[in-house]
Amino acid sequence: MAVTVRLFAGLRERAGWARRELEAATVADVWPALGLGDEPAGLLYAVNREYAERDRELRDGDEVALIPPVSGGAFRVTEEPLSLDAVAAEVADERAGAVTTFTGTVRRSRHELCAVAIHHRVGRLEIGDASVMIAVSAPHRQAALAACKEAIDTLKETVPLWKKEVYEGGEEWIGRGS
Repeated sequence: MAVTVRLFAGLRERAGWARRELEAATVADVWPALGLGDEPAGLLYAVNREYAERDRELRDGDEVALIPPVSGGAFRVTEEPLSLDAVAAEVADERAGAVTTFTGTVRRSRHELCAVAIHHRVGRLEIGDASVMIAVSAPHRQAALAACKEAIDTLKETVPLWKKEVYEGGEEWIGRGS
């Protein structure tokens, strides 16, 4: 199948192009066809603007976006039970004197909210420019503050945004796999 592949952030610079057509039957066929070496850990795929698993079959004309990790660390989505030991092992480092974890559990209800709005700016920003604004309305401030924290945390973990820092002496993409 002829598909359009799109690259972003550091992947785009690594390849030297942003968009290209190639032949691929499944999402798993895309990375090897690019000839860019080892696949970065944490790379996500989207087909026609929806996240997709590697076994997804492609159709002629599909657009496949390769989404590099947006920050350091590891990220997994699974239907299997979670293991605190496995998560701690992923961050083990001989320089670390401590490992801190958080376990979120299913609760009966979520925040009492009226509405949430998130605005994120793209493009070149200068020191002091606002890059993201989140507004939450709720009957009580505790619920609004908790929802605001959850919104920024979710944004940073799941939305494909990348940061390129520009210095007098050069520039670099921030985040693992960039």
